[in-house]
Amino acid sequence: MLPITADFVTLVLLPVFVLGASIGSFLNVCISRWPAELSVVRPRSRCPKCERAIAWHENIPLLSWVLLRGKCRGCSLPISIQYPAVELLVALGWVASFVAFGLTFEALRVAVFGTVLFGIAVTDAMTYLIPDGFTISGLVMVFAASIANFFIGESSHFASPWAAFIGACAGAGAITIIGWLAEVIMKREAMGFGDTTLMAVVGAALGAERSLLTIIVGAFVGAAVFLLIVGPIVKWRTRGTDAEFEFPDVPFGVFLAPAAMLVLLWGEPLIAWYLQRAFPT
Repeated sequence: MLPITADFVTLVLLPVFVLGASIGSFLNVCISRWPAELSVVRPRSRCPKCERAIAWHENIPLLSWVLLRGKCRGCSLPISIQYPAVELLVALGWVASFVAFGLTFEALRVAVFGTVLFGIAVTDAMTYLIPDGFTISGLVMVFAASIANFFIGESSHFASPWAAFIGACAGAGAITIIGWLAEVIMKREAMGFGDTTLMAVVGAALGAERSLLTIIVGAFVGAAVFLLIVGPIVKWRTRGTDAEFEFPDVPFGVFLAPAAMLVLLWGEPLIAWYLQRAFPT
């Protein structure tokens, strides 16, 4: 992590924050349109109630939502808090990446990869879908960045080009096999094709070994969330009724995405820690 000086904040972090918020604004468009198989380019954003086109000055990341007081200027329809929340979180994520890695290609790669994962997690949580727009563009960007870094020569948390290819195959193959086994056991579809393409992206970014670790970490995180949070909430809501208690469907991408970022940054120390305790010398 670099020291935070006044010049670094002014010349790097402020522009990065603005860029991140702008990318977060576009990510909101992807989240809302890709599941419906709509273009993210046209038409212009409109109010879903009065269909009033949103002017450019009403679409400034973070600022416009505050100035509009969270309502459409035409019909006063509330604007979801999702929009400024996504913009703010993406902006903070980009700032964190450049604070951690400085003004480097690695910082850009981590920020972009995190943005794609965040978009996937939010979309999967809202719609139980992982659109191809995220995974295909993510796969292209991961491979392109891997090849570019091969010539740049920076040390990186990401996989090399050949390891990226092997990792994409391993990640997609592993989650497909797990999904098939779960389907056989539960007698119903356990995972969609979106989980397969997501793990192809994760495998390309992390390599084969860490992509498998991502699945394990994602499974543990998902199990903990459902047992400790979702389960009690569902049980509380169905109390005093004849409804049979059962867990809702699991959008696994919600847990695979943050697990991938955790493994990217801390996967190798985690693997080393486990091997030391599993196979002490």
